[in-house]
Amino acid sequence: MTLIYQSTRDKTNQTTASQAILQGLAVDGGLYVPTQTPKVTLDFETLKNATYQEVATLILSAFLDDFTSEEIAYCVAQAYDSKFDDPQIAPLVKLNGQYNLELFHGNTIAFKDMALSILPYLMTTAAQKHGVAREIVILTATSGDTGKAAMAGFANVPNTKIVVFYPKDGVSKIQERQMTTQIGENVKVIAIDGNFDHAQTTVKEMFNNENLRDKMFANNKQFSSANSMNIGRLVPQIAYYVYAYAQLVKSGEIANGEAINFTVPTGNFGNILAAYYAKQIGLPVAKLICASNENNVLTDFFRTGVYDKNREFFVTTSPSMDILVSSNLERLIFHLTGDNDTATAAFMASLNATGDYKITDEMLGKLSDFYADFANEAEISAQISATFKTDKYVEDPHTAVASAVYKKYIAQTADQTTTVVVSTASPYKFPKVVVESLATVTGEEDDFDLVKRLAEISSTPLPKAVSELFDAPVLHQTVVATEEMQKAVEAYLELK
Repeated sequence: MTLIYQSTRDKTNQTTASQAILQGLAVDGGLYVPTQTPKVTLDFETLKNATYQEVATLILSAFLDDFTSEEIAYCVAQAYDSKFDDPQIAPLVKLNGQYNLELFHGNTIAFKDMALSILPYLMTTAAQKHGVAREIVILTATSGDTGKAAMAGFANVPNTKIVVFYPKDGVSKIQERQMTTQIGENVKVIAIDGNFDHAQTTVKEMFNNENLRDKMFANNKQFSSANSMNIGRLVPQIAYYVYAYAQLVKSGEIANGEAINFTVPTGNFGNILAAYYAKQIGLPVAKLICASNENNVLTDFFRTGVYDKNREFFVTTSPSMDILVSSNLERLIFHLTGDNDTATAAFMASLNATGDYKITDEMLGKLSDFYADFANEAEISAQISATFKTDKYVEDPHTAVASAVYKKYIAQTADQTTTVVVSTASPYKFPKVVVESLATVTGEEDDFDLVKRLAEISSTPLPKAVSELFDAPVLHQTVVATEEMQKAVEAYLELK
């Protein structure tokens, strides 16, 4: 029986996986979730010897079951190929007291590659399945990594366009250069004068704007999303949690069936939600440790049950986590309500109207699987230094947030459960904070000087994704005010 997806805000709004991927967001503003947890056989005596591609096929076949086995095989083969610089795709590295799951071996050296390498194939395959002739316009906001990974995935894909918005002063220089040098006849990158939350909120408003939707249809176009709000982005992320566990069983680090913890640097809540879904299908997970930076709205939520975005916004050295509206949390809220769409819609309406909401005590009691804390800027820098001193291993600031929070968790709980830290980006994307944490800098060096120094310090070669930026021409220089975002989209798409 085909697995049905429903909106978190209206349970009567139901669709198949392929249709949900095409839509991106539900027309009522909600996010699509499966109506039931699919049954997945997690036989780790077999999976410990499986390739990443085989694990991904297992997960995608269960969650996206209106795709044929041939379609899934095609999408997986196209996505997880030589564009990854490690044949394991997501290697697990043993450090002192933890394991780092490296998700930065794709062609944009960040974890978004893990899902955005496959989303274009899922989306174009879905369009063919449903006879969609309209041009699909990927509209997305990025806090640094999604934008580049999405553009790299969709560049020159037939019958698609992609428009990416990013906060002008809210990403690293390497992240910005990666985006503004992106080639592709169907690619548009636009900086805004606000922060990521401004960009994401306005993108959501465009998705929910019926007049704009009608104008798009009249011009033979339709929007879809490449953010983790799209179920086609979220489901592929489940695979690497299963794969990491299988590798621990294979190496003999854990016994088959032994529960482990995952520590996840968290912004928009998609990555850790994928771990939550992995647990729902039977992955032996003890604690999901939600690690935030100084924009610690999630830490407060898990401790108090109050989600309150009415607070100071910090621009930090871990910009992909500089988020006060964690969109994917809506899916967890829906499940905490017992899949109550009316209650979920009310919480989201409150967030939109007043900037906050408070879940019930019963819902708060269901969050025992989670632990949450945050790391400030000094703690991030200290963790980068400590990890390098102990292991001669360089963590990027997002991974350092997760490592620092994990150290706090151990100090508070004395829990010695085997723990995997999810390493979401290469340190070469954030050379300033990394090098400053490891060596003395003059203050006159730019990011491109610093990546060379980082290569010397770490004795690792510059990734191609960085070295090719040195001579790449800047192709995108548009900057608009937040309130001008829709006008910029309409102009680029030449809507009549």
